[in-house]
Amino acid sequence: MEATALSVGKSVLNGALGYAKSAFAEEVALQLGIQKDQTFIADELEMMRSFMMEAHEEQDNNKVVKTWVKQVRDTAYDVEDSLQDFAVRLKRPSWWRFPHTLLERRWVAKQMKELRAKVEDVSQRNARYHLIKGSGFKAATTAAEQSSAIGAAIFGVDDARYASKQMEKRVDLVQLISTDDEEPKVIAVWGTSGDIGIASTIMEAYENISVQGKFSGRAWVRVMHPLSPKGFVQSLVTEFEAAKGVEVLKEIEEAEKVATKFNEYVSKKRCLIVLNDLSTIEEWNQIKKCFQDIKRGSRIIVSTMHVEVASLCAGQESQASELKRLSHDQTLYAFYRKGSQEGNDSLNTVSNREAATVRTEEDPTQDALEESQLIGRKKEIDDVVNLLISRDSQQVEVISVWGMGGLGKTALVSSVYQSPKLSDKFEKFVFVTIMRPFELAEFLKSLTIRLDQGSSTKEKLLDNRGGTKKSLSTMSVQGLMEELKILLNMKKCLIVLDDVSSTSEWELISPCLVPHLEQTSRIIVTTRKNDIAKHCSGKQDNVYNLEVLDLEAALCLFRKKVFAVTKYSFAKYHDLVEEEEKILKKCGGLPLAIAAIGGFLASRPITLEEWRKLNENIIAELEMNPELEKIRGVLEKSYDGLPYHLKSCFLYLSIFPEDQTISRRRLVGRWTAEGYSSETRGKSAIEMADVYFTDLKNRSMILPCQQSVHSRKSIDSCKVHDLIRDIAISKSMEENLVFRLEEGCNMNVHGPIRHLAISSNWKGDKSEFEGIVDMSRIRSLSLFGEWKPFFISDKMRFLRVLDLEGTDSLKYHHLDKIWKLIHLKYLSLRGCIGVDLLPVSLGNLKELQTLDVRDTLVQALPKTIIKLRKLQYIHAGISLDYVRGENDSLMRRCLRGARLCARCCLPILLNIEGPSCKALTRRDACTFACCVAFPAAMTGAYEERGAMVPRRIGKLKDLHTLREVNVGRGNNVLRDIGMLTGLRKLGVSGINKKNHRAFYSAISKLSRLESLSVSSAGKPGLQGCLDEISAPLENLQSLKVYGNLEKLPQWINEHQHLVKLKLAGTRLLEHDAAMEFLGKVMKLEILGLSGESFLGEELDFRSPQAGIAFGSLRVLTLSLSENIKSVKFDERAMPKLERLQITGSVNNEIDFSGLECLRSINEVQLSALFPIDWKRMEAARHDGEPLDKICEDETQEQTRKEGELKMKIQEQLAQNTKGPIILRTDSRTGMHDSDI
Repeated sequence: MEATALSVGKSVLNGALGYAKSAFAEEVALQLGIQKDQTFIADELEMMRSFMMEAHEEQDNNKVVKTWVKQVRDTAYDVEDSLQDFAVRLKRPSWWRFPHTLLERRWVAKQMKELRAKVEDVSQRNARYHLIKGSGFKAATTAAEQSSAIGAAIFGVDDARYASKQMEKRVDLVQLISTDDEEPKVIAVWGTSGDIGIASTIMEAYENISVQGKFSGRAWVRVMHPLSPKGFVQSLVTEFEAAKGVEVLKEIEEAEKVATKFNEYVSKKRCLIVLNDLSTIEEWNQIKKCFQDIKRGSRIIVSTMHVEVASLCAGQESQASELKRLSHDQTLYAFYRKGSQEGNDSLNTVSNREAATVRTEEDPTQDALEESQLIGRKKEIDDVVNLLISRDSQQVEVISVWGMGGLGKTALVSSVYQSPKLSDKFEKFVFVTIMRPFELAEFLKSLTIRLDQGSSTKEKLLDNRGGTKKSLSTMSVQGLMEELKILLNMKKCLIVLDDVSSTSEWELISPCLVPHLEQTSRIIVTTRKNDIAKHCSGKQDNVYNLEVLDLEAALCLFRKKVFAVTKYSFAKYHDLVEEEEKILKKCGGLPLAIAAIGGFLASRPITLEEWRKLNENIIAELEMNPELEKIRGVLEKSYDGLPYHLKSCFLYLSIFPEDQTISRRRLVGRWTAEGYSSETRGKSAIEMADVYFTDLKNRSMILPCQQSVHSRKSIDSCKVHDLIRDIAISKSMEENLVFRLEEGCNMNVHGPIRHLAISSNWKGDKSEFEGIVDMSRIRSLSLFGEWKPFFISDKMRFLRVLDLEGTDSLKYHHLDKIWKLIHLKYLSLRGCIGVDLLPVSLGNLKELQTLDVRDTLVQALPKTIIKLRKLQYIHAGISLDYVRGENDSLMRRCLRGARLCARCCLPILLNIEGPSCKALTRRDACTFACCVAFPAAMTGAYEERGAMVPRRIGKLKDLHTLREVNVGRGNNVLRDIGMLTGLRKLGVSGINKKNHRAFYSAISKLSRLESLSVSSAGKPGLQGCLDEISAPLENLQSLKVYGNLEKLPQWINEHQHLVKLKLAGTRLLEHDAAMEFLGKVMKLEILGLSGESFLGEELDFRSPQAGIAFGSLRVLTLSLSENIKSVKFDERAMPKLERLQITGSVNNEIDFSGLECLRSINEVQLSALFPIDWKRMEAARHDGEPLDKICEDETQEQTRKEGELKMKIQEQLAQNTKGPIILRTDSRTGMHDSDI
């Protein structure tokens, strides 16, 4: 496990080192004559990074090392900021600025000297205090610990950890000793706390009054080394007789009397014997011979520092449970035979099972599983069982179950493992939990013993072949593989491998198992990572993604834990409903969290105050409450397993508010601007950030949003589970990485803050704002509430990211100071509907890489934008799937312009409150009316989806994305676009008969273009404008067409790589011909039809011929309009369709048919609206009904209609053998409610 400080330090050092070694830094150093300083800084940073790479877990917990690491991190921040500042200062070549440039050069040289001194000082502290040494030191200090950890993984500790996963209470040693069963029992105690820790725990039970009353003889002896049986028996008798006095002891000194007394005690009396410091299995074999006639009901407690010895003393079929937690990293375990009451004891030869199909009691799959672990999981259990038995494959199949920590993967596969449906399907059953650190030899030993326990007497490996568990411990990997091969012997087996954490583990395990299993054997793997699940299974059909519980199951589990029933009287506890909803929302459908919190509340008074107190202090409770710490422990395991570069990306998520849907594009753009990703192995920084996003999703650290628009990416947006977000907040606050300015936040900020997030509930003023945070070191500012003018400050010299997305109150003049943010790389004003113009001073932001002004009133980008040569992403225009159907006449445009002026200017000039301009100043009103609204109305620019860009946009050679751009006013911009040969994504609007040839000419030069969006408003629209494209675009993968088209151009079918197609407002006339044409697009995987894409009353996807239509389609999105009354499918269409999304305004009489024929369908998403009956609502209002009542009635009517449509769809899906589900989002909790 790597500390957060160390991970963040490594990430920051990488960025600083990149700048220190950059070509520009070397050039500046050469010009100023400070090459030695620059080289020294780069070399020292590289050495610091190497030292950090050597830091290991023991040193992570060293406070001195942590302090040094934080100092290194802060120094790296300073180096990176300073080098970037030098670069910007010296990149201003102008002859008239020459004197000022000389001063700046001297200043830069002086600062470089100071920077060197700071780096040198921090570096010397490591040597001065001997903080982090080389790899040889690491190897030497950890060798013994690693050996001990490997030994601990041999036998039994996996069972103990499994027990903790099952959320069972820790076993009590007094209870284990005091059981009334008459079989003699051995209890072995092992732990990591040392001899004193074990002895004190055993002594507490040994001296217990109730325990003393159950035994006639008690003895506590230390096993001497070497062991002398005679001396051992003597010491036991001495202990038995100690209470009778010295004279009695003198009488039994003779050997015969000692033996007689010993036999009298062990064969006739119920004894409690403690054997302290047993060290080898040979000693135990000698001792065991002394107790062959031991009285039934006696107990022997073995204390040992060796886990293998503990396991073997308790018996081959022992189980391990946590006994006592002494501290965070010191735990005691008890090994004991759970089945001793059945006649088998660990002091006699353990008889083998008669049938090899009986599973060993050692496996963590017995009655101990709580019923609550599996509430709401019946379908999932049946699904996995069906995956095991429904395959006719004649090869070993691997079924992988994956999902985030706390979902109950182990409990689920344990239930599957015990399923009666499997009892006669396999000959052998084995359940193994993978231990950490993973060692193949120890895994094979554990697996061999488990398989041996399931063997019949004739097959018994260890008895018939003269072996012992001790001999196994000395075997090589090759020898263990041979033994394993004999045990498997082509048997039909079910093997469960719980908690595989890497593909390398599977690559080591697989060759030892798969070749020796009978071909119809099955292996179940559980893991937290999707990519590991895919790697183990080899094919997607065998990968099962376990998801969170739906709302109904979550409620059932919670009430079961709190009230011991699944339902309770709301009349009695009606005041708890709101708090219950908050608790379940925080748990987010995670069974571990629901069960733990429910169990905790069950032990408390069931009052509103108690539940409200828990909700208000949930983060502190998870950190400090022993009953809830298991939740945080399981979730932090996922965080601890992240590589350092992903930890920084994950902690960055704490910036966003609770329940925020985070766009993938927004997140990876910000990561790139922050320097969290860099160009690697031929992939750009943004592509690497995209890889990081996918990796976090595969590790279940972020959750995909079902509401996201489907694309070629796996998901378009994500959310963070509330409990995982709490971990991110806690860790980022520890490192001063993110400060969330919100109501009630802690104002005592120590050290510089790098990322500032302002919440919607913060109502402070300027003095409070400036008094909380040191603005000079902030790298990102994110606003999620109301805009205030002082949020942009002159002091924010190093700001890289300014994210104001969705800030309604932001106006044009609030951006006046933005030109001072000379290091800004990412600027998002998306959804700021009060912004209508961008300042000309935007051209001063020479480092800007991303500009996002989508869904604003910005109709044109400023001319100075062509100065931003590092600009890579321009997002403008509107993002809705909407295109205007008809153009306005000139007269109507004039009237529209005059009306806008009247609405904006006159109320302010006359000092009265206007209907839509309450927050506007005179400057805002005049700017909007004269510079935006009136020109746009007169030219018709507002009718198009895009914004106008200035001429010479072709100078921005680094542009990767340019959309949406209005090119309707001439061909010059299109010629400039043709010069952007690096474009991957282009969106243009305003294509018409006058400029369509210039458009062809431009896109024909864009050989790297992967995504193209074309739109045109009005009645002519795109009709006849796309037919003349001759040569297909080689790399085009996505095409979106908005506007009147009437007929699909033939060249669409010539694009061999086209996988995504969206049509909106195209009004295609020849329905059958168009459908046949679309059905033949070979690689089309995603199809979206929106807003009158077809004229007519039906969408018929049925194949008109014997062939297959839409053979590659996986996702179909239908944004329906009211004219569509029928949607039809058949068995020859869409054989690979997995997901159907139905949105839009749906006709009341719409009918779906053929859904049962979609043989690959997994999911139907339904989020449609029905036409509002305005006449009925108006009549109700005329009759005097309250507005709230009218709206409520309409909502109920919408719900009724949706329910009827859902029933129709569900009836067809019920006939589908694939068993698809209908999904809808529960807005109350954010969880998805699914119906089979």
